[in-house]
Amino acid sequence: MSSEERLAERRERLIRSAYILYADLGFPDTTIEKLCAAARISNRAFYECFTGRDELMWVVYNRCVRDNLAAVSKAVEQAPNTLLGRIEAGVAAYIEFITEDPRRARILHLEVRRAGDCLTSSRQRAVAGFTQIIETNLLQVPEETGVDLHLLVLGMIGAIQELLIEWVLAEDPPPVESLIKTAVYIFNRSLAL
Repeated sequence: MSSEERLAERRERLIRSAYILYADLGFPDTTIEKLCAAARISNRAFYECFTGRDELMWVVYNRCVRDNLAAVSKAVEQAPNTLLGRIEAGVAAYIEFITEDPRRARILHLEVRRAGDCLTSSRQRAVAGFTQIIETNLLQVPEETGVDLHLLVLGMIGAIQELLIEWVLAEDPPPVESLIKTAVYIFNRSLAL
């Protein structure tokens, strides 16, 4: 292996280890030493790959967001060409992607907040990405309502985030199908469908 290939391989091992540890232990309790032990690399090698835990969390979070945006975009594009069909497909794709792996749900909805300032701009970009999908593909708010489309979308995104936080933290999590039905209902009622 070349030195670039070795670096890329170590970097990927760290990303995989961070994905597990940030979700299992939480961002605050995941030390560089724990990351290095899980990835089977030295502390020195860690700093050849990342500047610190914050940068590694940034990479893990943004990879999850990128993959989720792609899944939602694809589902909306392939949905029946009706507003309700696009809403159902987009909401289901989002929630199914998140709940497919509870670690992903934890990173995207809990640890992002615990990581603090290092992910503020990434979180804002993620919300902007989902907002654009919704505004472009799902919403048709009559102008005479006086409702600010952007604020409405942010409210609907916030509602889904809270449903997923409940799913992550609940001792007896609600069924995924129930989350999807509830989120679709929120979208439909928000749009008065």
